[in-house]
Amino acid sequence: MAALFIKTPYLPSHSITKFPNTHLAPTFRVSVSVSVPPGRSKRRLRVSSGLIEPDGGKLVELLVDEPLKDLKKGEALSLPRISLSSIDLQWVHVLSEGWASPLRGFMRESEFLQTLHFNTLRLENGSLVNMSVPIVLAIDDSQKHRIGESTKVALFDSNNNPVAILKDIEIYKHPKEERIARTWGTTASGLPYVEEAIVNAGNWLIGGDLEVLEPIKYHDGLDRFRLSPTELREEFTRRNADAVFAFQLRNPVHNGHALLMTDTRRRLLDMGYKNPILLLHPLGGYTKADDVPLSWRMKQHEKVLEDGVLDPETTVVSIFPSPMHYAGPTEVQWHAKARINAGANFYIVGRDPAGMGHPTEKRDLYDADHGKKVLSMAPGLERLNILPFKVAAYDKTQGKMAFFDPSRPQDFVFISGTKMRTLAKNKENPPDGFMCPGGWEVLVEYYESLVPTINGKVPEAVPA
Repeated sequence: MAALFIKTPYLPSHSITKFPNTHLAPTFRVSVSVSVPPGRSKRRLRVSSGLIEPDGGKLVELLVDEPLKDLKKGEALSLPRISLSSIDLQWVHVLSEGWASPLRGFMRESEFLQTLHFNTLRLENGSLVNMSVPIVLAIDDSQKHRIGESTKVALFDSNNNPVAILKDIEIYKHPKEERIARTWGTTASGLPYVEEAIVNAGNWLIGGDLEVLEPIKYHDGLDRFRLSPTELREEFTRRNADAVFAFQLRNPVHNGHALLMTDTRRRLLDMGYKNPILLLHPLGGYTKADDVPLSWRMKQHEKVLEDGVLDPETTVVSIFPSPMHYAGPTEVQWHAKARINAGANFYIVGRDPAGMGHPTEKRDLYDADHGKKVLSMAPGLERLNILPFKVAAYDKTQGKMAFFDPSRPQDFVFISGTKMRTLAKNKENPPDGFMCPGGWEVLVEYYESLVPTINGKVPEAVPA
């Protein structure tokens, strides 16, 4: 899908840019009351004819202009080097396309502390934007020594190719325990992202403004799905969307998910929208080892559209390039904020978003309802309409996924992600109506593709 990259000019060296007040054409708005629990302020859903503005007023894209690429590549070769891990590269991708707008690079200490302690960033004009997870780059003592007095460093990928220049740098201590405790609410061992990206990371963080030399590509056959916020906004405009509702997921789509998405579109039509468009937005960065890898999830999502479970005319499937933290109510704010920058003005949130089981105890790490409650109150997300959905389960009386009816609980079966994976591994079929046949075949095929170990057990997937 062809798209035009719109780059913002480079401004003074601050990771967070000061934007002037923007003036918008008048939009048609209808206030719609929604019920809220007692004691909570009432947030009103808004009907608007235009796409929501990005945080800070405009997307901050950090790709070097074409005429300057050769010059900047030559400069990168002359600078002190930092080698990027795969997760570091994913964060460069996120920053380069404006998902974290108005952030202009890896966080300096002021942005890092604001994120850890307030889940927001204060812009120079005094306004706040939500930012709940640190986007930082760690270096070790030897790297810090090699950088010396330089004000710039070059970032290289694992193949020793220059990726970006980080300029006007600031190096500060990496408070790992504080970062972990405030992001996850625990320092228990076994947190996947922590083990992968923090425990063995350097004791210093380096922040600064990014100049990214080329668009980040993975050459895995899925780059066509990796639409930037600019490309998504162009696609929504091409489809004449008057509302965009985003659904974040990291698992295969079953018919319960589809019910939630189609019911959301019906609700938006009832509110007065004419053409609400679904952004089906699977997470494409780092995931823990027992999650189904991205390539297989994308195959499954395509089957869902081919089988007509979701309407291709009103659905845009794209990959969200962020790594996954599994940090529950803290991380779900990042997921929501990033979708504002992609043009979504509605965000669907369900049970235990971005959650996981406790790594050392037999319980969930987070309260299942806290994610949606936090989103409805989070500072900097006031412009985003949060849509908590009803719980869907398999209704034995109807032979399909349906919204749970508490008056007849005996008629419903809850099929967890763990149960779904177990059935697929054992080549057992779920109840008819749980998932479209084509999608289930993909899931079974994935587990068949794993080579059994000597004792006959199937190994878990490697991280994406």
